Amino acid sequence: MKNFFAVGLVVALTLVSSTAFGQFKKGDNLLNLGLGLNSYYNGGIPLSVSLEHGVTNEISVGGIIDYLSYHYGYIGSNYNFNAFFIGARGSYHFNKVLNINDKEWDIYAGLSLGLRSVNWNDNNFKYSNGAYGTGLFLGVHAGARYYFSPKVGGFFELGALGSTNVRLGVAFKF
Repeated sequence: MKNFFAVGLVVALTLVSSTAFGQFKKGDNLLNLGLGLNSYYNGGIPLSVSLEHGVTNEISVGGIIDYLSYHYGYIGSNYNFNAFFIGARGSYHFNKVLNINDKEWDIYAGLSLGLRSVNWNDNNFKYSNGAYGTGLFLGVHAGARYYFSPKVGGFFELGALGSTNVRLGVAFKF
């Protein structure tokens, strides 16, 4: 809970201090490298890579990969799980609609659709099915990017994001 408040404080302070760089526009390519702040699967740190291309000044499309691996055990027991998500992703960028003229910010939301594979193992049992198992995955995200320079920034996302629902990371525009 303390981490959540710290992140909120950083976001709030960043909102107060703004100067001017790279709002999203048609033709932009965005590479996001992220870490999940939690996991749907009771452990591990989700890692993600997404790439999006601006098809209009408000819409971007691309792909995402999300991976999580976790191992835990005690005397006589050995447990682990792996979660892998790959899919297509699209976002709507709200700066124009919300009349945000600060060029450092990119406010967006969107959907992802893909396949998720989850495998659980212990000494005697293997599981890869159920609500968090292998199959089709529909995700939703809302986020913000803040650019520290014309090409590099940070991002924060909330939603159903593969194997987490809160993600922080670094964003590159090229």
